[in-house]
Amino acid sequence: MKFMLIWRQTEADAWEQLGAIDFEQMLETVGRFNEELIEAGVLLAAEGLAPAEEGVVVDFSAEPPVVTDGPYGETKELFNGFYLINVPTIEDAVEWAKRTPLTGPGFKTEIRRVPTIDEFPQDNEWIKKERAWREANGQL
Repeated sequence: MKFMLIWRQTEADAWEQLGAIDFEQMLETVGRFNEELIEAGVLLAAEGLAPAEEGVVVDFSAEPPVVTDGPYGETKELFNGFYLINVPTIEDAVEWAKRTPLTGPGFKTEIRRVPTIDEFPQDNEWIKKERAWREANGQL
């Protein structure tokens, strides 16, 4: 099963709480964790995200949608990056999440299962098109 481990910053000053972390040391720490995932054969994808100040939000509460530049004033939790892993159970995903390198007060890792295309109605024209695209790109 595929699971997404989503890194969340839950407090505005969480990065400051980590102290003055040397960037090279952070790269090594994250790199070692990535290497563990690779060696275990469970890593499918991993990405960090640029700071929220560089992002935008498209809010569909109005017509036309409203686009707001970051940072997002009312946001209590920011999505900072993710891992996509392939493990047999959610318990295995939890064990990997417990080992992620960015931990401490103000940080959380959310775990969400990624449904497979087989879980959707196979007679739907859009599912058929997606399946064909996935097969053509070696994703099935």
